Amino acid sequence: MASQSSDLHTILRRHFGHAEFRDAQHGLVRTVLDGEDLLAVMPTGAGKSLGFQLPALLLHGVTLVVSPLISLMKDQVDELEVRGIAAAALHSQSAPGDRQQVRRALREGALRLLYVAPERFASEAFLSLLAEIRVARFVVDEAHCVSEWGHDFRPDYRRLKSAADRCHRGDGHAGRPPMAAFTATATPEVREDIVGLLGLRSPRIVVAGFDRPNIRLYVQPVAGNAEKHARLPHLVGRGRTLVYAATRKGATAAAATLGAAGRTAAAYHAGLPAAERTEVQEAFASGNLHIVCATNAFGMGIDRPDVETVVHLDLPGSIEAYYQEIGRAGRDGRPATATLLWHYADIRTREFLIDRARIGSGRPEVALDAGELARRKAIEHAKLGRMVAYAETAGCLRATILRYFGDAAAREPCGACGNCDRAAPLDPPSRLLLRKILSGIARAGERYGRRNIVGMLVGVVDALPVSLTRLSTTGLLCDEPPRTIERWIDAACSAGLIRVSGDRYRTLGLTPLGRDVMAGRVEQVVLAAPVLRPSAPRRVRRSSERRRKRA
Repeated sequence: MASQSSDLHTILRRHFGHAEFRDAQHGLVRTVLDGEDLLAVMPTGAGKSLGFQLPALLLHGVTLVVSPLISLMKDQVDELEVRGIAAAALHSQSAPGDRQQVRRALREGALRLLYVAPERFASEAFLSLLAEIRVARFVVDEAHCVSEWGHDFRPDYRRLKSAADRCHRGDGHAGRPPMAAFTATATPEVREDIVGLLGLRSPRIVVAGFDRPNIRLYVQPVAGNAEKHARLPHLVGRGRTLVYAATRKGATAAAATLGAAGRTAAAYHAGLPAAERTEVQEAFASGNLHIVCATNAFGMGIDRPDVETVVHLDLPGSIEAYYQEIGRAGRDGRPATATLLWHYADIRTREFLIDRARIGSGRPEVALDAGELARRKAIEHAKLGRMVAYAETAGCLRATILRYFGDAAAREPCGACGNCDRAAPLDPPSRLLLRKILSGIARAGERYGRRNIVGMLVGVVDALPVSLTRLSTTGLLCDEPPRTIERWIDAACSAGLIRVSGDRYRTLGLTPLGRDVMAGRVEQVVLAAPVLRPSAPRRVRRSSERRRKRA
């Protein structure tokens, strides 16, 4: 192991061009150098890669880095070579001659870092090569892929624990090399999965703040695809922009829409030839191309510190995926915006993509039986439901995300999201509507969940318990669409007027503040009111009417 007296700051300046470490970087470097196992959860742009790249210059043996995308490997290897650091990658697109050269360099101890895809560990030839070399550290990048609850789940990541056990330590000691896992997005349950499935031993866990205060968050409800494409040119500024779409067709259509509006944009997705993808990526990296429209799976390969705008044309499949994608904005610390164009039909698109997919790598050895496939798809649907809840919330967008990741810094209002921008004292009609909703919850005995309360208030009583069909508040809001009432309930929850039980029934109750508002004892109520859309009145059908109709 390198001498503990090594001047880390000298190496930081000489090879990486930085005078000081950022935030948690110094702690990551020290942990990796000291040989402790590590799990680092830090947002995109926080400089996680320095945590293993700098130690690789000081340790005996090669640092093995498992990375999920060829484009990511290429980016990092190119950058390291520019910095004068010996690095290489082995992947499916490597030419035979290049592979031979990398193997020779490994055997000669000439490489400091080697990047490989997780699928490489299915090759006995590669495992035999590992047996011939010394591995300083076994690093797993994008480690959320190991967990079924993490977005971009990759079954091949499950091989890494046994692969690490087969490696020889660079310092000559017995046992596997120390391991370090890095990811930008992981909920507490995903962190637990990563530790167990990779076999991390008493790891140091570093969870840096997820908050990116320089990114303003917006959700804009739209009527459909036509409105999305009408808004898109106005959301794209003059600076560097990423536009995400759910499908290849959507990415291509977004680029065409921007082109028709006089903006130069290129599509980037798996259906394009490799040479065209490389051309788009290099043009964006060099600054010759300002706008890229990408599918989420390949957007990770597009990286610039000065992205000013991220637009999601379609609903992402999970909050993890969404937060990683918007995290590509504002990496230079400058103000940036992230806008989600939200239409309820997007849910059907995502559900189709989930139900159609054969989750797995497609090779026979990892084929899933029907039960396992159904279980994994159920997980994907659950994550989609959480994303929908974010899109629909009337509360603080930033606090919603931070609470999801278990970040203690979550607070609202944040003052830097579209919902907080809309927070204002309610006018008398809105305050009366809110009081009616609170009254309905109280009249129902605070014993029912949102679906039943909404049905009672709008007068859709056919499927309700009999006790809810006979209240003075039944049908009180029959002129309002059910989804409007749902969004008002969300807004009241975020404002601390309504509490939700922690059990599976999710019953609604009033807080002390909510009771004061309901009783009219609070003159000014501040919250982000949902946009109300008028609709035709619905006639309330009470239980007595149903009985007369049957008679």
